[in-house]
Amino acid sequence: MNTPILITILRMALIPVFVMVYVWHGAWTDLAAAAVFGLAALTDWLDGYLARRLKQTTRFGAFLDPVADKLVVVSAIVMMVGDRASLWLTLPGLVIVGREIVVSALREWMAEMNRRGIVAVSALGKLKTGVQIAAILTLLAFPPGSDQRLVILGYALIYLAAFMTLVSMVMYLRAAWPTLRAGLDGD
Repeated sequence: MNTPILITILRMALIPVFVMVYVWHGAWTDLAAAAVFGLAALTDWLDGYLARRLKQTTRFGAFLDPVADKLVVVSAIVMMVGDRASLWLTLPGLVIVGREIVVSALREWMAEMNRRGIVAVSALGKLKTGVQIAAILTLLAFPPGSDQRLVILGYALIYLAAFMTLVSMVMYLRAAWPTLRAGLDGD
């Protein structure tokens, strides 16, 4: 247990706080939910920075960090999709959540085959995460009924994130294909 791991655990602890703030209907609910989500996103950067800077990288931290990231992103998407009941948000939300499940399963499979490094986080994956965070922050802070330009920006960003999500998933699947195929042939 070290500081970066504690920060990662804090990120997961912010999920119920985010949910409670999101469902609370008050004057500043949208901005407060965006602020809690933004704080969680900031801890994603901070724990990685500190782990490298303090030389406190661990296998457990490397496992827990992406789990925390996925939980935060999926929680926000599920809350918004459930609340807004919009096909325009549901479609990219399903793509993003579905990809996270597929890539998590792929990483598990590759670990079973002792080929974990093949599906390591790529530069596109990090960029995709940044776009997802920007999209979710925008959609949280500017829900339907807000400034139309900012609402459209939020939707444009979530569709860009969904597209990047699909591209990164295809890249991971292509990289893993020889190992997947060998596993299929071996059964």
